[in-house]
Amino acid sequence: MKKIIVLNFKTYSSDVKSVEDAKGYDNVFIAPPLPLLSESVKIHDNVLSQHADPVTYGRYTGHVPPVMLKDLGVKGVLLNHSEDRIAFNILKETVDMCKQNKLLTIVCAQSPDEVKEISGLHPDYIAIEPPELIGTGIAVSEAEPDIIIKSIRQSNVPILCGAGISSSEDVKKALELGAYGVLIASAYIKNKKRKEWLEDIVSLF
Repeated sequence: MKKIIVLNFKTYSSDVKSVEDAKGYDNVFIAPPLPLLSESVKIHDNVLSQHADPVTYGRYTGHVPPVMLKDLGVKGVLLNHSEDRIAFNILKETVDMCKQNKLLTIVCAQSPDEVKEISGLHPDYIAIEPPELIGTGIAVSEAEPDIIIKSIRQSNVPILCGAGISSSEDVKKALELGAYGVLIASAYIKNKKRKEWLEDIVSLF
């Protein structure tokens, strides 16, 4: 698997400028708010959905079927984020259905023990994100490097490093520890010079 940068826009903004600023890099994947998916796939080659449900076409009001994401041109899914947790049995069904639809699967975990459990589902990547560090600007790669090391040992799939990643030094440290990339949110989407900031991060890969 290649090393990647995943940008989670959460629901900070509905401005497509954030999508435009992240295009042009084959290893950068973006997860815009769900209402922006249709517009985003016209601009960016590597769009992820922030959620999916294990359903197909039919009577599923309010659900996000993987087959619809595939038909829309979405490349993958970001699942089980701390702000959108999924019961393990549902997560398994969702990962399986996303695989059937040839969608890239990135699953978030809160601890090395959860990484071990999720690795049994064989997603493409697992993003380790201790919830207490999310949005703090305190990077797990600096504050809790052992969490990354233990997660890598517990997993049979590539590990991404998330939670508090804010600078090129944070990213560099994560890569040195053995991570296959990073999951970043507010450091990108709230950055007034995000295009230049992203160029600096991409240069490390």
